[in-house]
Amino acid sequence: MSVDPQVEAFLKSPWAQLLPVEHLTATMLRTMVKQNPLPVLAPAIHATRDLAVPGARGTIRARLYRPSAARKLPLIVYFHGGGFVICDIDVYDDLCRLLANHSGCAVVSVEYRLSPEVPFPGPLEDCYSALKYLAQQGESLDVDAARLAVAGDSAGGNLATAAAQLSRDRHGPALRYQALIYPALDPACDSGSMRELAEGFLLSRAVMRWYWGCYLAAPADAVNPLAAPLRADVTGLPPATVITAEFDPLRDEGEAYVDRLRGAGVAVVGRRYLGMIHGFVSLPHVTAVANHALADVAADLRAALTE
Repeated sequence: MSVDPQVEAFLKSPWAQLLPVEHLTATMLRTMVKQNPLPVLAPAIHATRDLAVPGARGTIRARLYRPSAARKLPLIVYFHGGGFVICDIDVYDDLCRLLANHSGCAVVSVEYRLSPEVPFPGPLEDCYSALKYLAQQGESLDVDAARLAVAGDSAGGNLATAAAQLSRDRHGPALRYQALIYPALDPACDSGSMRELAEGFLLSRAVMRWYWGCYLAAPADAVNPLAAPLRADVTGLPPATVITAEFDPLRDEGEAYVDRLRGAGVAVVGRRYLGMIHGFVSLPHVTAVANHALADVAADLRAALTE
């Protein structure tokens, strides 16, 4: 199949003509992203509330989304993408509003510290610290911490499944589900799709290597299963949904993770969205498939947390 025509037009648009990220500093990239923001849809939602939650080394920002006035909603803890280097809860406001509305669950979006200033495992420890705190604050947040899931896209997908590992190994919060949207799982950057789709599809192999170089503090981190979940023992992890995009360099590692989970006896749903590129779920103004895919993920989360 070929790239979706609407996505192809987007790839030719000025927004997609970014300078080669691998030649920038993290500060330069963050400035460039702020100067070229995506359209803001601001879908209506019942309520939002900004929170201060404990990270590994101090307080970090988070935002609670409530899709309805119902009490004791299930909770999805969301970790944003951005290669461990860019983005924040404000950039992901639209996506989290939609995820809450589609799922009928409360969503808390966590703003972990970014690399390279804070390399692995700092961002992951922030995410796990926030997850523990939110699970403990069910009463004060009026959510049901017994119906808890983690979710994330790209780098956030990595952090979500790594946080699930920590929760399993440290006897932390019991998770019912994990939803991983085109997760970054393999610092080697050497899969078939990584080579086949190395450039020309917004995310490139060179950019991914640059992101990993920012996140990993030492060569040994590249084989640490908490940084490279494809190397992890996934036995006992919560059931999962993993979605991939046909024209995403990360496609094959996400699909290999589906196979790894399934081989370990973990119930998993794997979906590949044809004609799509990395990041498409954040592009509802480009393609209707974005909203369809997020609704699919939300339906899986809703089924796991409410049925």
